[in-house]
Amino acid sequence: MKFAITLFIACLSLHSFTNAQHEHHAAEQPAGKIDAQPLLAQVARLQQALEYLGSPLQKNDVAKLEALKKTALDDHMIHHIQEILDPYCLASVRINPEARVSVERGPAAAILIQGGWKSFLVKVYNEAGIKSALDVQSENAAPLLHASANGAEPKASNILSAAQVANRFLEIGVYRNRPLQPTLSGLALEYVVVQIFTKDKGQREASLSFSAGQGTEDIGFRNAISVLFNCKPSSKVIFNIKDENGEPAMASFIIKDNIERLLPDSFDFRQTNYRYWFASNEYFVYNKSLRGLYPLPSRRLALTDEYPDFFFQPQVYRYDGEHVNLPPGHYTITYIRGPEYITQTKELTVPENAQTINVDFRLKRWINMANMKWYSADHHIHAAGCSHYESPEEGVTPDNMIRQVKGEDLNVGAVLSWGPGWYHQKQFFTGEVSPLSSKQNVMRYDVEVSGFPSSHAGHLVLLNLKEDDYPGTKKIEDWPTWTAPVLQWAKDQHALTGYAHSGWGLEPMQPTTQLPNDVLPKMDGIGANEYVVTVTQNLVDFYSAGDTPAPWELNMWYHSLNCGFRTKLSGETDFPCIFDERVGIARSYFKADGPLSYDAYMEALKKGRNYVSEGHAHLIDFTANNTEMGSGDIALSQPGKVHITAKAAALLPVQQDEDGKNIAARPLTESPYWHVERARIGTSRKVRVQLIFNGVAVDSSDIEADGNWNDIEFNYAANHSGWIALRIYPSVHTNPIFINVGGKQVADPQSAAWCLKAVDQCWKMKQDKIKKEELAAAEQLYNEARKVYQQIIDSKK
Repeated sequence: MKFAITLFIACLSLHSFTNAQHEHHAAEQPAGKIDAQPLLAQVARLQQALEYLGSPLQKNDVAKLEALKKTALDDHMIHHIQEILDPYCLASVRINPEARVSVERGPAAAILIQGGWKSFLVKVYNEAGIKSALDVQSENAAPLLHASANGAEPKASNILSAAQVANRFLEIGVYRNRPLQPTLSGLALEYVVVQIFTKDKGQREASLSFSAGQGTEDIGFRNAISVLFNCKPSSKVIFNIKDENGEPAMASFIIKDNIERLLPDSFDFRQTNYRYWFASNEYFVYNKSLRGLYPLPSRRLALTDEYPDFFFQPQVYRYDGEHVNLPPGHYTITYIRGPEYITQTKELTVPENAQTINVDFRLKRWINMANMKWYSADHHIHAAGCSHYESPEEGVTPDNMIRQVKGEDLNVGAVLSWGPGWYHQKQFFTGEVSPLSSKQNVMRYDVEVSGFPSSHAGHLVLLNLKEDDYPGTKKIEDWPTWTAPVLQWAKDQHALTGYAHSGWGLEPMQPTTQLPNDVLPKMDGIGANEYVVTVTQNLVDFYSAGDTPAPWELNMWYHSLNCGFRTKLSGETDFPCIFDERVGIARSYFKADGPLSYDAYMEALKKGRNYVSEGHAHLIDFTANNTEMGSGDIALSQPGKVHITAKAAALLPVQQDEDGKNIAARPLTESPYWHVERARIGTSRKVRVQLIFNGVAVDSSDIEADGNWNDIEFNYAANHSGWIALRIYPSVHTNPIFINVGGKQVADPQSAAWCLKAVDQCWKMKQDKIKKEELAAAEQLYNEARKVYQQIIDSKK
């Protein structure tokens, strides 16, 4: 049966590249002139596409292409390009001057893997110079059925009989997505990518036919070839995963074969007739007989019951007893469970004809913060939008998200519904923790006010809400157009409030990484821009850090602390928008008085009994004059010494590897923004613990980053009121302890002057986006903020 290839392509996104045979069969050259420069450009895009699909060319061929880029653009280059790429070609297509399509078998080995995708190149001689889409079809390919967006079942007439299914063992299509083009370019010579899936094993013959539009098929069946495929069986590989105590655990796995091709797992459809997937704004249905899919990253669709792996992550998450399906071959498996664990690798050989294999994985920690009653939390995670599936704006389910939380050993994960997927995702908000939570991993749905009318003034994170709809609103567009009313509404229901990805918009107008600095921020973004206003009204509980450049984040926070405000620092990832690698890349560690719970997290965050870290450096038990962080201020009747103690630990490789050198050499304004390699002192294994007073480093102590705990002590002469904190910059930062000298609160006129100018700049940038009916109230609050800062300035004159 002929099927609509344009519908089929929308669902094809992940593939596995064929092992090409490198015997070269000289192909007849086209009649038209081949130009080397556009051919080389097309080959570069082809390389990028194959790398994205997890199907890179072999390393020696990549090296040959790189060498060619340095040679002359002549016929020799054209010849060498074909020598390199032709062995990957399953077919060679010729479009003659009359636009008739014919095809010949190419030299690539016709090897498929049961339950998996294989990618092949097709060489195209385009003598007609046409720019239509090249289609591939097969009578052995199961038709793709199109379903309505409301999930209606397909008509019974479209359901294949068992006999029809038996002969339709393939799925096949041309990859048309970026960086490749959806149609032929018109070049005399180019290459396209074809992907083929098989549900069967053994030898299977299939016919493949090519066309480039209606009526382009050549006469005498010359546009079709018959290919005898050798479909190799895959094996069910069961992972037996135990943590350091021998208890069953969830972990992260990256599985690569010997040519470094990502190989994730396979999964089965439900035991129902059809399973709905979506891609490119449409729903699609696969017949359930096509089981045991073996998708590469871009083939992963999380709307499946079993093992909802994300296409944008190299890793998959598996719990003890779960499995992946792998074809025969040798694999390197890298596994870990968040930053408190040590990355390990295991070599695995899957033999021919193995039905089931059991593999043991024992996780190793370098540190266990939960055993010390310090629990990890990420207050900014999403289940829709950005790297997630957005169409039709549903995103993924809580079942998907809890696997991410558990797989990264994150004790608390706050999943925030926001603009993309808002109307669908808000069904998961209950005002309580998710029933999927466990004693070790707690998840709750809350809200990020992003994609709402107030977003221009700063995205808001609202935690522990009882109600997620702003009063009197029926849709997003009804919400306020500035942040103060939203913050007040959340505070009225005793929620905790903060600004997200604080640094966006706080980039200084003149480049500087000094902390603190007096350079005015641009105020042109979606971070903690309006914070400088709303903090004066006690509307902000926490200030997000870890997912934007540290100097941009910390400068405004430091200035606000210097003005006497007590906003707490909290770590976030903004997964999968700023970071889609994993949840908890930046996280808070909070100290709970009792067992782990979401309420304990809220209480610790409110008091500032937490620090921000990327997980490879830690600062705990921070005290000043025996007053622990988050338990109160220090009162000195007169200037005097303050005794500071803490425990510090960090982990760096003994020798800095290339990745570490690369990270350390990057500017602070480039990701990853917080990372322990940035704190490495030279090429040593040491990092520096700094004592901060009013934002300035006033003392330091170097420690060995070998994973062991170090006792830290400082004595600081506090001559006036202020705040102290500890940091390993930019990897970990504590919350402050305030010191009141002579009964006076901290009130720095220089920081107040900076904040006053920042209020003016914020009003300049935001006022035009505030609704007219809200403008008067906004202007009044901005003026009140100006008065607060002016009073601090005047008090020191």
